[in-house]
Amino acid sequence: MDNKRFYIETYGCQMNFADTEVVNSILMDNGMDPVQSAEEADIIFVNTCSIRENAETRVWNRLKEFRSLKKEKGELTVGVMGCMAERIKEQIIEQEQLVDIVVGPDAYRDIPNLLKEVHDGRKAVNVLLSLEETYADITPVRTSGNGVTAFVSIMRGCDNMCAFCVVPFTRGRERSRPMSSILREVEQLREQGYKEVTLLGQNVNSYNYEGIDFTRLMDEASRANPEIRFRFSSPHPKDFPEPLLHLIAERPNLCNYIHIPAQAGSDTMLERMRRPYTREQYLKLIDRMREIIPGVSLSTDIIAGFCDETEEEHQATMSLMKIVEYDLAYMFAYSERERTLAHRKYEDNVPEEVKKRRLSEIIKQQMNIQQKSNEAEAGRRHLVLVEGESKRSDQQLSGRTDTNKMVVFDRLDFGKGDYVEVEITGSTSATLFAKPVRKSSIAEFHAGQAVPA
Repeated sequence: MDNKRFYIETYGCQMNFADTEVVNSILMDNGMDPVQSAEEADIIFVNTCSIRENAETRVWNRLKEFRSLKKEKGELTVGVMGCMAERIKEQIIEQEQLVDIVVGPDAYRDIPNLLKEVHDGRKAVNVLLSLEETYADITPVRTSGNGVTAFVSIMRGCDNMCAFCVVPFTRGRERSRPMSSILREVEQLREQGYKEVTLLGQNVNSYNYEGIDFTRLMDEASRANPEIRFRFSSPHPKDFPEPLLHLIAERPNLCNYIHIPAQAGSDTMLERMRRPYTREQYLKLIDRMREIIPGVSLSTDIIAGFCDETEEEHQATMSLMKIVEYDLAYMFAYSERERTLAHRKYEDNVPEEVKKRRLSEIIKQQMNIQQKSNEAEAGRRHLVLVEGESKRSDQQLSGRTDTNKMVVFDRLDFGKGDYVEVEITGSTSATLFAKPVRKSSIAEFHAGQAVPA
C-alpha cells in the first residue's frame, strides 16, 4: 500500500472528526499519504454520521458522485466508515454497489488488511463492535483544522439508551481511555503549539478508568497545562458532578462554558425520550451551575416534534429555553433512526409541517435570546484565543472567548494562536465585535481580573 494517496471526507459530530485523525495515523503508518481532495486520491473514505437524516442524505449523494469519479479514474477504492457503516452495509455494497470497503468505528486498525482484500478483488467489511477498543495507543494525526484548537477523545460508546438516539447501536458500550494516554496526547498538542483542547465523549461525566473520574482527569490535565484552555463535550444532566463545577470556578484555564443537553422541556416528553431527569431537576442543575460559576455560558440540544409531542409539550420546551436563556442552542426537528427504541416502539406521528413550524418558533425565540445576551456584552473584557482571520476581511482576526462566543477584531500585530484581551464594542446574535487591548496570557488576564476596579 506504499505511496497510495488517501482522502477522508468527514460528516457529523466532533467525535467523527477525532476518529478521522485516528485513521489518518493508521494509514500514514502504513505508508500512505493524505491529500486534500477526492480527485487526487487513490483511496477515498467517507466518515459517516447516523444522528440525523440530513447527514445521511448528504453521504448517499456524495457516494454516488464518487462512483462516477471511480468510472472516470478506473483505479479508485471507495470506503465508508463510522456510524452508518453497520446499519447500511448490505445496501451500500450489494444493492447500490457504491463502495468497496465498509468499516465500523471499532475496526479502524483493520483498514490496511481490508484494503489488501480489495486489492485482491474482494469487497471488505468489518463492523464488529468492541468492549475494549479506545485507540489509546494511537497518536491522532491532524491534517486539517486551524492548528490552534484540537479535540481529544477520552472515551467511546454510550450506555444511556435515549429513545431517539442511535449512538449505542453504532458505537457500542461505554469504555474509557487510560488517563495517562490522554495526558500524553495533550502534552504532544501543547508541544505542537495548540492552545485549546476539547475533551470528547458521548457522556464525558461517565468517564471512569480504574477509579479515576472525569473531575480528576480535568484537574490533572488543566494543572499540567496552565496555558491551554480546556473544554468538554458532552456531559449528561443525570449525573453531572458538582465537584467539577467548583474546579471550573477555581481553575482559570477551564472554560466557563458548559454544553448541557436538555432535548425537551416537559416531564412527559423527557420520560418518553428515556431521559432520566425531570424538568425541575434540570433547572436546579442550571441554577447550581450559575451559583458556583458566575457568568457561566450555557448551550444545549433541543429536538422539536418527537413522537407524540403535543402543543403543550412544545410550549414547555419553549418556556424552559426562555427560563434558562441559553447562549447557544443546537436545534433540530426529530428524524427517526432505525434500531432506536423510538423506531421499535413509537410512531413518528408529528406531521412534517408541524415539526417545521415548532422548530421555527424555537429558533426564532432562541435568536432573540442570543441577541439580548450578546448586546449585554458591550463594554466587557474577554480573553480571546485567535483562531485565524475573519471570514470577511484579512485585516481582522476571529477567535472565541472563554465563554465560547465568537469575536472579531482588528488584526494590528496579533496573530493566530495569540491570547488577546479585548473590549466588546458591538454584536449580532452570532458574533461579538471588539477592540483589542493587549496581547496577554491566561495567567496575566486572570491576575488582572482579580484586581479591584
